[in-house]
Amino acid sequence: MSTTPTAIATGDLSSFQRLRNFVGAAAFLFIQRSPKLLQLHRNEKSWTLFRIALGIFGAALVVLPLSLWNGWLTAIFGLLLFVTSILMPPAETESATDLKARELGAQTVVGGGEYQQGASPPAPTQLFLSPQNVWALDKNFRALLVIPTRDIKAIVVEPAGDNWLLHIRWGDQQARFCYSGFFAERFARLAQDSIRSFVAPAASAAAKRRSAGV
Repeated sequence: MSTTPTAIATGDLSSFQRLRNFVGAAAFLFIQRSPKLLQLHRNEKSWTLFRIALGIFGAALVVLPLSLWNGWLTAIFGLLLFVTSILMPPAETESATDLKARELGAQTVVGGGEYQQGASPPAPTQLFLSPQNVWALDKNFRALLVIPTRDIKAIVVEPAGDNWLLHIRWGDQQARFCYSGFFAERFARLAQDSIRSFVAPAASAAAKRRSAGV
């Protein structure tokens, strides 16, 4: 009799784990795709049309359902949408991150977790990636670390308690970036895959240059 409850509990835990993983993956996919959605905010015409459409939709929700039972709830929601469309900030044609990426010649920007430089406290970073360099910049876009892409030998992601660590090795040096939170592993692996996409072409180009010099 003692084995049956155990089997049921294991099955429930497995189902819960699968559900949690599915929800986590779906939420992470939305977050990962959100930068593309936010490009709307950087297109002045599209952003203006979006605000107008939101305002019209909100006004329609205020006027049309008033004759319905409990229509005032929908009207309040519509009023909120209408006010939101008015209070929305104007289009941002280019963010500070975009400007910095252009200045550095970076093609991709990903979260870098926290990086500790020497005796300084750990600081949140962004990784700016290019075929030439990987820059780790803090929130003020100050360079904490610059890694030549062609010199990168290994990019390893591993768990550390509740956190996940991204190790980058180049030459005889190593840097460690710590990711925390519910999506720590996914953000660490996203950075790992993004850096690898630049390392492979850089290594191939270096091999071709060595072959040509021989």
